[in-house]
Amino acid sequence: MTTNLLIEDIDPAIIPEKFKNPETGAIRLDALVNSYAELEKKMSAGPAAPKSPEEYCVNCDHGLFEPDGEVNRRLHAKGMTQEQVQEVYDLAAEKMMPMIKTVATDFSADREVEKLVNHFGGPEAWKEVSRQLLAFGQRNIPADVLENLSSSYEGVLALYKMMKSEEPGLKKQSENPSALGEQDLQSMMRDPKYWRDKDPAYVARVTEGFKNMYGE
Repeated sequence: MTTNLLIEDIDPAIIPEKFKNPETGAIRLDALVNSYAELEKKMSAGPAAPKSPEEYCVNCDHGLFEPDGEVNRRLHAKGMTQEQVQEVYDLAAEKMMPMIKTVATDFSADREVEKLVNHFGGPEAWKEVSRQLLAFGQRNIPADVLENLSSSYEGVLALYKMMKSEEPGLKKQSENPSALGEQDLQSMMRDPKYWRDKDPAYVARVTEGFKNMYGE
């Protein structure tokens, strides 16, 4: 059952003074209505943008980039709140940076191919050498090892030396008893530090291992 509350039923003691007539003490219904309307307007509008773009506090703990003043000014001009601006930066880190890394990886791969073309004397010579290397690798080397070797300039040169040595794979051993052997090199090339991270020191160890096995 719904009970209709009348103005006269309200205890005046709980009503703030600003809603009372200063002379009579009666409740000012118009002031109550206007105050409620303003409150509803603010609640429906949601959070407001800060007074200036400098007030944005953007979290970039990922370390990929830093907040940009010009970007913040443009977002502020659109009336974006603190939460909305943070979401823009988070989306940039989540979506844009992987794309940039992909472009950088592709660029690096193109540079590796360019070095190989120059090393073997031009596009036509490299085309023939790469065909021979692929055939040799598929016959003699595990697929994952072949893929790892083919992903870098140093790896391709190592594969070329294997082919020229006329050995059926990683069989030749170094005279240095402490040198890395066949199983060692295969294991290292399967490590993410070699094929994914391209760790310079780690790649150098693998390259040096091939040099010890096949010579300069």
